[in-house]
Amino acid sequence: MIVVKPLGIRYGAEVARARTAGRPIVALESTIVAHGLPRPDNLRVAYEIEQAVRDAGAVPATIGVLDGVIRVGLEADELTRLATAHNVAKLSVRDLAPAGAAGVDGATTVAATSAVAAAVGIGVFATGGLGGVHRDAARSFDESADIPTLARTPIAVVCAGVKSILDVGATLERLETLGVAVVGYGTRRFPGFYLTDGGYHLDWSVDSPEAVAEILAARRSQAVHNGGIVVANPLPPDEQLDPELHDRVLAGALSMMERQGITGKAVTPFLLARFHEATHGESLEVNVRIILRNAALGARIAAALGPAR
Repeated sequence: MIVVKPLGIRYGAEVARARTAGRPIVALESTIVAHGLPRPDNLRVAYEIEQAVRDAGAVPATIGVLDGVIRVGLEADELTRLATAHNVAKLSVRDLAPAGAAGVDGATTVAATSAVAAAVGIGVFATGGLGGVHRDAARSFDESADIPTLARTPIAVVCAGVKSILDVGATLERLETLGVAVVGYGTRRFPGFYLTDGGYHLDWSVDSPEAVAEILAARRSQAVHNGGIVVANPLPPDEQLDPELHDRVLAGALSMMERQGITGKAVTPFLLARFHEATHGESLEVNVRIILRNAALGARIAAALGPAR
């Protein structure tokens, strides 16, 4: 006989109080903490991200999995556990149930964080950048689960576009095909994560958190499409990675990757590591600036949107 334990989802104390009081909440991913930033900086930056949300008027809900249980709003000791352990699984949506059954610790990706947040009524999620279509997708069919998840998940994702190591144009095409709205924040150009301008025009642009909230309210009132909305928030030009340095590093990294035969899941970690090494850590500093700015904007949007249920 299979015994199903009602583990469900557990809330951190701060998030539980916010839900009761009707305060705005912003979801945050834990993959950036467990896998995306070097130690020991990862834990410090995780606290800075949460504080950026608080300073902008909302409550942070960093989402992760501990002992197989989904946690919405990690406590300090739980965040430390994910930031310092060496056996933390990287969990997308498909992995949540197996991780729950196995009772493991895991950090949630953009896709998993979006799905969990929407399931508990959190309407805004702030992250660094989306996953997307890989450059060799015509051969490998490699596409991040972030894209189809957003097509069916009612959440606003504040990000700085997708990393330039991906096929940005193909990613935008896939988002369009799947009905995911992309709105530039203060821009008509899609940002390229490290770069202010990723090279592609956007049909829609807004200039305030209230305008984003109005789009989300219109989506609900129309009841036509239940997918997500990407709020593309570019870095100011004086905070981006130097474009010439970026292009030079990317070209060299792509050439090295081809020579070494690196494919599949190994591509993104390899390219990001090359950026970090070749820019002497500057790309990491840009990455942190991105997530802090997005966390603050996400909080302002959540406040304009109103309380999570």
